[in-house]
Amino acid sequence: MKLQQLRYIVEVANNDLNVSLTSEKLYTSQPGISKQIKLLEDELGVQIFTRTGKHLSQVTPVGEKIIASAREILNKSNDIKIIAKEFSQPNQGSLTITTTYTQARYALPSVIQKFMKQYSNITLHMEQGSSAQCILQAQTGLAEFAIVTDISQLNDDMIALPCYHWNQAVIVMKDHPLAKSRLISIEELSKYPLVSYDFSNDGSDLNQAFLKAKQSPNIVFSTTDADLIKTYVKLGVGVGIVAKMAVSNNSDDNFVVLNAGHIFPYSTTYIVFSRSLFLRSYMYDFTHLFAPHLNRQTVDKLILCENNTEVLAMFNGVKLPVC
Repeated sequence: MKLQQLRYIVEVANNDLNVSLTSEKLYTSQPGISKQIKLLEDELGVQIFTRTGKHLSQVTPVGEKIIASAREILNKSNDIKIIAKEFSQPNQGSLTITTTYTQARYALPSVIQKFMKQYSNITLHMEQGSSAQCILQAQTGLAEFAIVTDISQLNDDMIALPCYHWNQAVIVMKDHPLAKSRLISIEELSKYPLVSYDFSNDGSDLNQAFLKAKQSPNIVFSTTDADLIKTYVKLGVGVGIVAKMAVSNNSDDNFVVLNAGHIFPYSTTYIVFSRSLFLRSYMYDFTHLFAPHLNRQTVDKLILCENNTEVLAMFNGVKLPVC
């Protein structure tokens, strides 16, 4: 049994049993992959794939288990390479972070600046998307860290570490009727067209606040981009609901920023990563820069928790920073 054979069966499964596509991605020949898979099956004495003619048609029940074990073995073999690099090249490597626009634009710049000064030989990549998209990228190994707010769909193969809380704010133009309100209510907001983040997820904090108040929000425009929300408020499309950090240093005299902390519960930003991820020293340091309470010792302790319910329970009574 060879690692190459295990890699072939995993990649064939990843590519919907398309051997031709797999050969292209692995820069090898289709007959070579087919031969190695057959040799592995002969060695194990079981069929990993059923066949229709010359084509693979289905993964067998035992094949599912073999492929799952092969994934684990390949991950572990990759960990060995990473461990070696940690000792031979501790300050060299790469880090891919996937996050939402608001975090990338308003929360991360100063952290990235400090990190790059400390680790000038680390290549840093940043991707943007919705919370669900970011988590999927971390789950599939396309990114080491996802920095997100919505973890409602997170499974326990991933770990979510709470970093800080943040509040929403309501923004209107100076000539808007709500501009003179000292303490707006959710009932008042329901009377106006709203421009905000995506409400499609029933578990979102915004959605839950309106449901609890038995109000129906009139969402006319939704986006993950805080600056787009501000732009469309300027155009008179509606009342904006946006992360307070996106308007905390508001320099636009046409805007009025209204506190919404009494209407919407605070949100929490998390660093999410796969439990199978081997954390290199610079990854621990990035986490500590972003969330000072998450030092290496604390992170290692949290990783030992069996699930994210246990992780969150460790923060009972802990006051996280509020942005």
